[in-house]
Amino acid sequence: MGCDREILRIAVPSMVSNIIVPVLGMVDLAIAGHIGDACLIGAISVGATMLSLTYWNFGFLRMGTAGLTAQAYGGNKSIEISATLWRSLILALSIAAVILLCRLPLQWLLEEAIGGDARVRALSRSYYFVCIWGAPATLATMSLSGWFVGMQNTVIPMIIAISINCINIAVSALAVFVCDSGWVGIAVGTLAAQWSGLLLAVGCVLFVIRRHNLPLFPGFSAIKSGFSRFFTINRDIFLRSLCLMSVTLYFTAVGARLGGNVLAVNAIVMQLFLFYSYFLDGYAFAGEALVGRYRGSGNRRHEMMIVKRLFVHGVIVALVFATVYCAFPGEIARLFTDDRAVVVGFVDYHLWIGAIPLAGLSAFLLDGVFVGLTATAKMLKSMAFAALTFFAVLFSLDKAIDANHCLWLAFTSYLFVRGMSLAVDLWRLYRPII
Repeated sequence: MGCDREILRIAVPSMVSNIIVPVLGMVDLAIAGHIGDACLIGAISVGATMLSLTYWNFGFLRMGTAGLTAQAYGGNKSIEISATLWRSLILALSIAAVILLCRLPLQWLLEEAIGGDARVRALSRSYYFVCIWGAPATLATMSLSGWFVGMQNTVIPMIIAISINCINIAVSALAVFVCDSGWVGIAVGTLAAQWSGLLLAVGCVLFVIRRHNLPLFPGFSAIKSGFSRFFTINRDIFLRSLCLMSVTLYFTAVGARLGGNVLAVNAIVMQLFLFYSYFLDGYAFAGEALVGRYRGSGNRRHEMMIVKRLFVHGVIVALVFATVYCAFPGEIARLFTDDRAVVVGFVDYHLWIGAIPLAGLSAFLLDGVFVGLTATAKMLKSMAFAALTFFAVLFSLDKAIDANHCLWLAFTSYLFVRGMSLAVDLWRLYRPII
Protein backbone atom coordinates (compact mmCIF):
# COMPACT_ATOMS: atom_id res chain seq x y z
CA MET A 1 0.00 0.00 0.00
CA GLY A 2 2.94 2.33 0.67
CA CYS A 3 4.06 2.09 -2.97
CA ASP A 4 0.51 2.73 -4.18
CA ARG A 5 0.23 5.86 -2.07
CA GLU A 6 3.56 7.13 -3.38
CA ILE A 7 2.49 6.48 -6.96
CA LEU A 8 -0.91 8.16 -6.63
CA ARG A 9 0.61 11.15 -4.80
CA ILE A 10 2.70 11.84 -7.92
CA ALA A 11 0.33 10.53 -10.61
CA VAL A 12 -2.99 12.19 -9.75
CA PRO A 13 -1.79 15.85 -9.87
CA SER A 14 0.04 15.01 -13.11
CA MET A 15 -3.18 13.69 -14.65
CA VAL A 16 -4.98 16.88 -13.67
CA SER A 17 -2.19 18.97 -15.23
CA ASN A 18 -2.28 16.92 -18.44
CA ILE A 19 -6.02 17.38 -18.82
CA ILE A 20 -5.86 21.13 -18.09
CA VAL A 21 -3.04 22.01 -20.52
CA PRO A 22 -5.12 21.57 -23.75
CA VAL A 23 -7.64 24.04 -22.31
CA LEU A 24 -5.21 26.88 -23.10
CA GLY A 25 -5.71 26.42 -26.85
CA MET A 26 -9.44 25.83 -26.45
CA VAL A 27 -9.85 29.16 -24.61
CA ASP A 28 -8.17 31.05 -27.43
CA LEU A 29 -10.44 29.36 -29.98
CA ALA A 30 -13.57 30.09 -27.95
CA ILE A 31 -12.70 33.79 -27.60
CA ALA A 32 -11.81 33.99 -31.31
CA GLY A 33 -15.18 32.46 -32.15
CA HIS A 34 -16.97 35.27 -30.32
CA ILE A 35 -15.15 38.12 -32.04
CA GLY A 36 -17.39 37.69 -35.08
CA ASP A 37 -14.82 36.70 -37.71
CA ALA A 38 -14.94 32.99 -38.56
CA CYS A 39 -11.53 33.21 -40.24
CA LEU A 40 -9.97 33.97 -36.85
CA ILE A 41 -10.84 30.51 -35.52
CA GLY A 42 -8.79 28.85 -38.25
CA ALA A 43 -5.99 31.39 -37.86
CA ILE A 44 -5.70 30.89 -34.10
CA SER A 45 -5.79 27.11 -34.58
CA VAL A 46 -3.01 27.26 -37.17
CA GLY A 47 -0.99 29.67 -35.03
CA ALA A 48 -1.33 27.41 -31.99
CA THR A 49 -0.22 24.44 -34.09
CA MET A 50 2.84 26.39 -35.25
CA LEU A 51 3.73 27.13 -31.62
CA SER A 52 3.24 23.49 -30.62
CA LEU A 53 5.52 22.30 -33.41
CA THR A 54 8.11 24.89 -32.37
CA TYR A 55 8.27 23.57 -28.81
CA TRP A 56 7.48 19.88 -29.38
CA ASN A 57 11.02 18.54 -29.70
CA PHE A 58 12.22 20.38 -26.60
CA GLY A 59 10.26 18.18 -24.22
CA PHE A 60 13.64 16.75 -23.20
CA LEU A 61 14.03 19.83 -21.00
CA ARG A 62 11.35 18.43 -18.71
CA MET A 63 12.11 14.71 -19.05
CA GLY A 64 15.88 14.85 -18.73
CA THR A 65 15.70 17.27 -15.81
CA ALA A 66 13.17 15.08 -13.99
CA GLY A 67 15.28 11.92 -14.15
CA LEU A 68 18.55 13.54 -13.13
CA THR A 69 16.94 15.55 -10.33
CA ALA A 70 15.14 12.48 -8.97
CA GLN A 71 18.40 10.52 -8.80
CA ALA A 72 20.17 13.41 -7.06
CA TYR A 73 17.22 13.73 -4.66
CA GLY A 74 17.37 10.01 -3.83
CA GLY A 75 21.10 10.27 -3.18
CA ASN A 76 20.70 13.38 -0.98
CA LYS A 77 23.06 15.29 -3.30
CA SER A 78 21.92 18.85 -2.64
CA ILE A 79 24.59 20.48 -4.79
CA GLU A 80 23.74 18.23 -7.75
CA ILE A 81 20.01 18.99 -7.36
CA SER A 82 20.71 22.72 -7.70
CA ALA A 83 23.28 22.19 -10.45
CA THR A 84 20.77 20.17 -12.51
CA LEU A 85 18.27 23.01 -12.22
CA TRP A 86 20.80 25.57 -13.44
CA ARG A 87 22.00 23.37 -16.33
CA SER A 88 18.43 22.92 -17.50
CA LEU A 89 17.60 26.62 -17.27
CA ILE A 90 20.78 27.61 -19.11
CA LEU A 91 19.95 25.17 -21.92
CA ALA A 92 16.29 26.27 -22.04
CA LEU A 93 17.14 29.97 -22.30
CA SER A 94 19.86 29.27 -24.89
CA ILE A 95 17.38 27.37 -27.07
CA ALA A 96 14.81 30.15 -26.61
CA ALA A 97 17.37 32.73 -27.76
CA VAL A 98 18.03 30.71 -30.93
CA ILE A 99 14.28 30.39 -31.58
CA LEU A 100 13.80 34.15 -31.26
CA LEU A 101 16.76 34.88 -33.53
CA CYS A 102 15.47 32.40 -36.13
CA ARG A 103 11.77 33.21 -35.77
CA LEU A 104 11.38 34.51 -39.35
CA PRO A 105 12.71 31.43 -41.20
CA LEU A 106 11.11 29.16 -38.59
CA GLN A 107 7.72 30.81 -39.11
CA TRP A 108 8.09 30.50 -42.90
CA LEU A 109 8.91 26.79 -42.72
CA LEU A 110 5.98 26.06 -40.42
CA GLU A 111 3.60 28.14 -42.51
CA GLU A 112 4.62 26.35 -45.69
CA ALA A 113 4.21 22.97 -44.01
CA ILE A 114 0.73 23.71 -42.64
CA GLY A 115 -0.64 25.84 -45.48
CA GLY A 116 -3.98 27.67 -45.52
CA ASP A 117 -5.46 30.56 -47.50
CA ALA A 118 -3.82 33.97 -47.63
CA ARG A 119 -5.87 35.65 -44.86
CA VAL A 120 -5.55 32.71 -42.45
CA ARG A 121 -1.79 32.66 -43.05
CA ALA A 122 -1.51 36.39 -42.43
CA LEU A 123 -3.48 36.27 -39.17
CA SER A 124 -1.75 33.11 -37.90
CA ARG A 125 1.61 34.68 -38.73
CA SER A 126 0.77 37.73 -36.62
CA TYR A 127 -0.47 35.52 -33.74
CA TYR A 128 2.74 33.46 -33.92
CA PHE A 129 5.00 36.53 -33.91
CA VAL A 130 3.36 37.84 -30.74
CA CYS A 131 3.27 34.54 -28.88
CA ILE A 132 6.79 33.45 -29.87
CA TRP A 133 8.15 36.03 -27.42
CA GLY A 134 6.93 33.66 -24.75
CA ALA A 135 9.55 31.09 -25.85
CA PRO A 136 11.93 31.81 -22.93
CA ALA A 137 9.07 31.52 -20.45
CA THR A 138 7.64 28.36 -22.05
CA LEU A 139 10.95 26.49 -22.25
CA ALA A 140 12.12 27.61 -18.81
CA THR A 141 8.79 26.48 -17.33
CA MET A 142 9.35 23.06 -18.95
CA SER A 143 12.69 22.84 -17.16
CA LEU A 144 11.22 23.91 -13.84
CA SER A 145 8.31 21.47 -14.17
CA GLY A 146 10.77 18.61 -14.70
CA TRP A 147 12.76 19.74 -11.69
CA PHE A 148 9.62 19.73 -9.50
CA VAL A 149 8.79 16.19 -10.66
CA GLY A 150 12.32 15.11 -9.78
CA MET A 151 11.80 16.67 -6.35
CA GLN A 152 8.77 14.35 -5.95
CA ASN A 153 6.30 17.22 -6.25
CA THR A 154 3.68 17.28 -9.02
CA VAL A 155 1.25 19.51 -7.11
CA ILE A 156 3.27 22.64 -7.97
CA PRO A 157 3.24 21.94 -11.76
CA MET A 158 -0.51 21.36 -11.46
CA ILE A 159 -0.96 24.73 -9.71
CA ILE A 160 1.17 26.41 -12.38
CA ALA A 161 -0.89 24.82 -15.20
CA ILE A 162 -4.17 25.92 -13.60
CA SER A 163 -2.82 29.44 -13.01
CA ILE A 164 -1.63 29.78 -16.60
CA ASN A 165 -5.08 28.87 -17.89
CA CYS A 166 -6.88 31.22 -15.49
CA ILE A 167 -4.58 34.12 -16.40
CA ASN A 168 -5.00 33.38 -20.11
CA ILE A 169 -8.79 33.42 -19.79
CA ALA A 170 -8.83 36.64 -17.74
CA VAL A 171 -6.34 38.66 -19.81
CA SER A 172 -7.64 37.49 -23.21
CA ALA A 173 -11.27 38.19 -22.28
CA LEU A 174 -10.38 41.60 -20.81
CA ALA A 175 -8.32 42.61 -23.84
CA VAL A 176 -10.88 41.42 -26.40
CA PHE A 177 -14.23 42.25 -24.83
CA VAL A 178 -13.36 45.24 -22.61
CA CYS A 179 -10.43 46.89 -24.38
CA ASP A 180 -11.76 45.90 -27.84
CA SER A 181 -8.28 44.88 -29.02
CA GLY A 182 -9.50 42.18 -31.43
CA TRP A 183 -7.37 39.12 -32.15
CA VAL A 184 -4.27 40.87 -30.72
CA GLY A 185 -5.84 40.54 -27.27
CA ILE A 186 -5.92 36.75 -27.66
CA ALA A 187 -2.19 36.63 -28.41
CA VAL A 188 -1.42 39.07 -25.58
CA GLY A 189 -3.44 36.91 -23.17
CA THR A 190 -1.45 33.82 -24.15
CA LEU A 191 1.84 35.70 -23.83
CA ALA A 192 0.89 37.13 -20.43
CA ALA A 193 -0.10 33.66 -19.22
CA GLN A 194 3.25 32.17 -20.30
CA TRP A 195 5.34 34.78 -18.48
CA SER A 196 3.09 34.80 -15.42
CA GLY A 197 3.44 31.02 -15.23
CA LEU A 198 7.23 31.37 -15.25
CA LEU A 199 7.19 33.97 -12.48
CA LEU A 200 5.00 31.70 -10.37
CA ALA A 201 7.29 28.74 -11.09
CA VAL A 202 10.38 30.74 -10.05
CA GLY A 203 8.67 31.70 -6.80
CA CYS A 204 7.87 28.04 -6.14
CA VAL A 205 11.48 27.06 -6.89
CA LEU A 206 12.72 29.50 -4.27
CA PHE A 207 10.22 28.06 -1.78
CA VAL A 208 11.33 24.47 -2.46
CA ILE A 209 15.02 25.40 -2.27
CA ARG A 210 14.49 27.02 1.10
CA ARG A 211 12.33 24.15 2.38
CA HIS A 212 14.93 21.52 1.48
CA ASN A 213 17.87 23.70 2.52
CA LEU A 214 19.45 23.56 -0.96
CA PRO A 215 22.12 25.94 -2.23
CA LEU A 216 20.58 28.57 -4.52
CA PHE A 217 23.72 28.66 -6.68
CA PRO A 218 26.03 25.61 -6.48
CA GLY A 219 28.98 27.26 -8.21
CA PHE A 220 30.19 27.31 -11.83
CA SER A 221 32.38 24.23 -11.41
CA ALA A 222 29.46 22.11 -10.14
CA ILE A 223 27.26 23.25 -13.02
CA LYS A 224 29.95 22.66 -15.62
CA SER A 225 31.05 19.25 -14.34
CA GLY A 226 27.77 17.51 -15.17
CA PHE A 227 27.00 19.16 -18.51
CA SER A 228 28.41 16.28 -20.57
CA ARG A 229 26.03 13.71 -19.10
CA PHE A 230 23.19 16.25 -19.18
CA PHE A 231 23.71 16.87 -22.92
CA THR A 232 23.97 13.15 -23.69
CA ILE A 233 20.68 12.37 -21.97
CA ASN A 234 18.88 15.29 -23.59
CA ARG A 235 20.36 14.50 -27.01
CA ASP A 236 18.88 10.98 -26.84
CA ILE A 237 15.46 12.32 -25.84
CA PHE A 238 15.60 14.97 -28.58
CA LEU A 239 16.35 12.37 -31.27
CA ARG A 240 13.60 10.19 -29.84
CA SER A 241 11.20 13.14 -30.17
CA LEU A 242 12.15 13.51 -33.84
CA CYS A 243 11.18 9.87 -34.42
CA LEU A 244 7.90 10.46 -32.60
CA MET A 245 7.20 13.57 -34.67
CA SER A 246 7.91 11.75 -37.93
CA VAL A 247 5.32 9.10 -37.10
CA THR A 248 2.72 11.62 -35.90
CA LEU A 249 3.09 13.95 -38.87
CA TYR A 250 3.09 11.14 -41.44
CA PHE A 251 0.05 9.56 -39.78
CA THR A 252 -1.78 12.90 -40.01
CA ALA A 253 -0.70 13.46 -43.63
CA VAL A 254 -1.83 10.00 -44.79
CA GLY A 255 -5.14 10.31 -42.96
CA ALA A 256 -5.78 13.73 -44.52
CA ARG A 257 -5.61 12.20 -48.02
CA LEU A 258 -8.31 9.59 -47.31
CA GLY A 259 -11.32 11.90 -47.46
CA GLY A 260 -13.36 14.06 -45.12
CA ASN A 261 -15.27 11.31 -43.30
CA VAL A 262 -12.16 9.23 -42.70
CA LEU A 263 -10.30 12.31 -41.48
CA ALA A 264 -13.14 13.05 -39.05
CA VAL A 265 -13.17 9.46 -37.76
CA ASN A 266 -9.41 9.47 -37.29
CA ALA A 267 -9.58 12.81 -35.45
CA ILE A 268 -12.08 11.36 -32.94
CA VAL A 269 -10.05 8.17 -32.44
CA MET A 270 -6.90 10.23 -31.92
CA GLN A 271 -8.66 12.45 -29.37
CA LEU A 272 -9.68 9.33 -27.44
CA PHE A 273 -6.11 8.07 -27.62
CA LEU A 274 -4.82 11.41 -26.29
CA PHE A 275 -7.41 11.41 -23.50
CA TYR A 276 -6.22 7.95 -22.44
CA SER A 277 -2.60 9.08 -22.66
CA TYR A 278 -3.26 11.91 -20.17
CA PHE A 279 -3.96 9.27 -17.50
CA LEU A 280 -1.06 6.95 -18.40
CA ASP A 281 1.32 9.91 -18.56
CA GLY A 282 0.40 10.63 -14.93
CA TYR A 283 1.76 7.20 -14.00
CA ALA A 284 4.76 7.78 -16.26
CA PHE A 285 5.53 10.94 -14.26
CA ALA A 286 5.33 8.85 -11.11
CA GLY A 287 7.83 6.46 -12.68
CA GLU A 288 10.20 9.32 -13.48
CA ALA A 289 10.08 10.65 -9.94
CA LEU A 290 10.04 7.45 -7.87
CA VAL A 291 12.23 5.16 -9.97
CA GLY A 292 14.80 7.94 -10.25
CA ARG A 293 14.63 8.57 -6.52
CA TYR A 294 15.21 4.94 -5.56
CA ARG A 295 17.89 4.48 -8.20
CA GLY A 296 19.69 7.48 -6.71
CA SER A 297 19.40 6.07 -3.18
CA GLY A 298 20.58 2.62 -4.31
CA ASN A 299 17.36 0.92 -3.14
CA ARG A 300 16.97 -1.43 -6.12
CA ARG A 301 14.29 -3.66 -4.58
CA HIS A 302 12.01 -0.73 -3.78
CA GLU A 303 12.71 0.62 -7.25
CA MET A 304 11.57 -2.68 -8.76
CA MET A 305 8.48 -2.75 -6.53
CA ILE A 306 7.48 0.70 -7.82
CA VAL A 307 7.73 -0.61 -11.40
CA LYS A 308 5.51 -3.61 -10.54
CA ARG A 309 2.86 -1.44 -8.89
CA LEU A 310 2.95 1.01 -11.80
CA PHE A 311 1.99 -1.84 -14.09
CA VAL A 312 -0.81 -2.94 -11.78
CA HIS A 313 -2.29 0.57 -11.91
CA GLY A 314 -1.63 0.86 -15.64
CA VAL A 315 -3.29 -2.45 -16.51
CA ILE A 316 -6.43 -1.45 -14.59
CA VAL A 317 -6.62 1.91 -16.38
CA ALA A 318 -5.96 0.34 -19.80
CA LEU A 319 -8.63 -2.34 -19.32
CA VAL A 320 -11.21 0.24 -18.21
CA PHE A 321 -10.55 2.45 -21.23
CA ALA A 322 -10.43 -0.47 -23.67
CA THR A 323 -13.71 -1.88 -22.31
CA VAL A 324 -15.54 1.46 -22.46
CA TYR A 325 -14.20 2.27 -25.93
CA CYS A 326 -15.22 -1.15 -27.31
CA ALA A 327 -18.58 -1.36 -25.55
CA PHE A 328 -19.96 2.09 -26.38
CA PRO A 329 -18.48 3.21 -29.75
CA GLY A 330 -21.72 4.69 -31.07
CA GLU A 331 -22.46 6.63 -27.92
CA ILE A 332 -18.89 7.95 -27.80
CA ALA A 333 -19.00 9.04 -31.44
CA ARG A 334 -22.25 10.93 -30.91
CA LEU A 335 -20.55 12.98 -28.19
CA PHE A 336 -18.36 14.43 -30.95
CA THR A 337 -20.66 14.60 -33.97
CA ASP A 338 -24.22 14.24 -35.25
CA ASP A 339 -23.02 13.21 -38.71
CA ARG A 340 -24.36 9.68 -39.24
CA ALA A 341 -21.67 8.73 -41.75
CA VAL A 342 -18.92 9.67 -39.28
CA VAL A 343 -20.67 7.79 -36.45
CA VAL A 344 -21.00 4.65 -38.59
CA GLY A 345 -17.39 4.96 -39.73
CA PHE A 346 -16.25 5.36 -36.13
CA VAL A 347 -18.09 2.21 -35.05
CA ASP A 348 -16.28 0.27 -37.80
CA TYR A 349 -13.00 1.09 -36.02
CA HIS A 350 -14.10 0.06 -32.52
CA LEU A 351 -11.59 -2.82 -32.37
CA TRP A 352 -8.70 -0.44 -33.02
CA ILE A 353 -10.09 1.94 -30.42
CA GLY A 354 -10.04 -0.87 -27.86
CA ALA A 355 -6.64 -2.21 -28.91
CA ILE A 356 -4.75 1.07 -28.67
CA PRO A 357 -4.91 1.45 -24.84
CA LEU A 358 -3.57 -2.09 -24.40
CA ALA A 359 -0.91 -1.72 -27.10
CA GLY A 360 0.31 1.59 -25.64
CA LEU A 361 0.38 0.50 -21.98
CA SER A 362 4.03 -0.55 -21.78
CA ALA A 363 5.20 2.29 -24.02
CA PHE A 364 3.75 4.98 -21.76
CA LEU A 365 4.69 3.46 -18.42
CA LEU A 366 8.20 2.40 -19.38
CA ASP A 367 8.99 5.79 -20.88
CA GLY A 368 8.61 7.15 -17.34
CA VAL A 369 10.62 4.31 -15.81
CA PHE A 370 13.53 4.76 -18.23
CA VAL A 371 13.53 8.53 -17.75
CA GLY A 372 13.89 7.86 -14.03
CA LEU A 373 16.75 5.48 -14.77
CA THR A 374 18.23 8.06 -17.20
CA ALA A 375 18.59 5.13 -19.63
CA THR A 376 17.72 7.40 -22.54
CA ALA A 377 19.79 5.50 -25.13
CA LYS A 378 17.41 2.55 -24.70
CA MET A 379 14.44 4.91 -25.11
CA LEU A 380 15.91 6.20 -28.37
CA LYS A 381 16.56 2.66 -29.62
CA SER A 382 13.01 1.52 -28.87
CA MET A 383 11.46 4.59 -30.52
CA ALA A 384 13.62 4.22 -33.64
CA PHE A 385 12.72 0.53 -33.91
CA ALA A 386 9.03 1.34 -33.40
CA ALA A 387 9.09 4.11 -36.03
CA LEU A 388 10.68 1.72 -38.53
CA THR A 389 7.94 -0.79 -37.71
CA PHE A 390 5.26 1.85 -38.37
CA PHE A 391 6.60 2.67 -41.82
CA ALA A 392 7.33 -0.99 -42.66
CA VAL A 393 3.75 -2.06 -41.88
CA LEU A 394 2.29 0.95 -43.69
CA PHE A 395 4.29 0.48 -46.89
CA SER A 396 4.12 -3.32 -47.01
CA LEU A 397 0.38 -3.72 -46.42
CA ASP A 398 -1.11 -0.56 -47.93
CA LYS A 399 -2.25 -2.46 -51.05
CA ALA A 400 -3.40 -5.57 -49.21
CA ILE A 401 -5.99 -4.07 -46.83
CA ASP A 402 -8.13 -0.95 -46.53
CA ALA A 403 -5.87 2.11 -46.38
CA ASN A 404 -7.18 3.49 -43.09
CA HIS A 405 -7.23 0.09 -41.37
CA CYS A 406 -3.63 -0.29 -42.54
CA LEU A 407 -2.84 3.11 -41.02
CA TRP A 408 -4.25 2.10 -37.63
CA LEU A 409 -2.57 -1.30 -37.79
CA ALA A 410 0.75 0.47 -38.38
CA PHE A 411 0.11 2.88 -35.48
CA THR A 412 -0.94 0.10 -33.09
CA SER A 413 2.11 -1.96 -34.10
CA TYR A 414 4.31 1.07 -33.48
CA LEU A 415 2.96 1.45 -29.93
CA PHE A 416 3.27 -2.28 -29.20
CA VAL A 417 6.83 -2.61 -30.52
CA ARG A 418 7.90 0.52 -28.65
CA GLY A 419 6.61 -0.92 -25.37
CA MET A 420 7.91 -4.44 -25.92
CA SER A 421 11.41 -3.22 -26.79
CA LEU A 422 11.56 -1.32 -23.50
CA ALA A 423 10.06 -4.32 -21.65
CA VAL A 424 12.87 -6.57 -22.91
CA ASP A 425 15.48 -4.04 -21.76
CA LEU A 426 13.73 -3.76 -18.39
CA TRP A 427 13.77 -7.55 -17.93
CA ARG A 428 17.49 -7.65 -18.65
CA LEU A 429 18.02 -4.86 -16.13
CA TYR A 430 16.12 -6.52 -13.27
CA ARG A 431 16.82 -10.18 -14.03
CA PRO A 432 19.82 -10.37 -11.63
CA ILE A 433 17.62 -9.05 -8.76
CA ILE A 434 14.68 -11.33 -9.60
